[in-house]
Amino acid sequence: MLHKDSLIFKEAQEATLVLMNHGVVAFPTETVMGLGVIFDDEVAYKKLNQIKRRPEDKPYTMMLGNLEDIDKYAVIDEGTQRVIDAFMPGSITILVPVKKGMVPLYVTHGTGVIGMRIPENREAKILLETVAKPLLVPSANRSGEKPAMNAEEAKEIFGEEVDFVMSGKASGGIPSTIVDLTKGGVKVVREGPISEEEIRKAYFDL
Repeated sequence: MLHKDSLIFKEAQEATLVLMNHGVVAFPTETVMGLGVIFDDEVAYKKLNQIKRRPEDKPYTMMLGNLEDIDKYAVIDEGTQRVIDAFMPGSITILVPVKKGMVPLYVTHGTGVIGMRIPENREAKILLETVAKPLLVPSANRSGEKPAMNAEEAKEIFGEEVDFVMSGKASGGIPSTIVDLTKGGVKVVREGPISEEEIRKAYFDL
């Protein structure tokens, strides 16, 4: 484990240098391989859209390294805080209002709402800790195609377009539950490992 961790730390440092220079990095998560750029780097954001061949109006999830960062970027009510305490880090993405001036308008498409997630995967966690900034992270695939599940597949799909690929493979879990918590209630946008009933119990403190 020690040898594996030292490789992850080394690669996370290399990936961080790439990200700080407007780069796009592929890395494992607990579901599929992800593509990451620093959340407020518009140059990298545009590059990511080109690589993904993704419609401009489809927002990316913000991936954070720790729970404390959520409150820095988003407006959190008591119910949302209970959901965070119960299920994060883990397979849940929460849609929450952003704090004014903390997230670029091009990231939220002017909606004032962002999807936030904290991964459990070791490579992803170490990368986020090393970068010390949130990343925008879609799955590592062209829009509408099957995502990469390991470093080799990511290299096959993207070649030189992605600036750095971290070693390893995704855990192949079920995609995270996406839940909208912006309107004082619970609305599941995408079914995942955590059920709407479980989230409601936490949100309303039942």
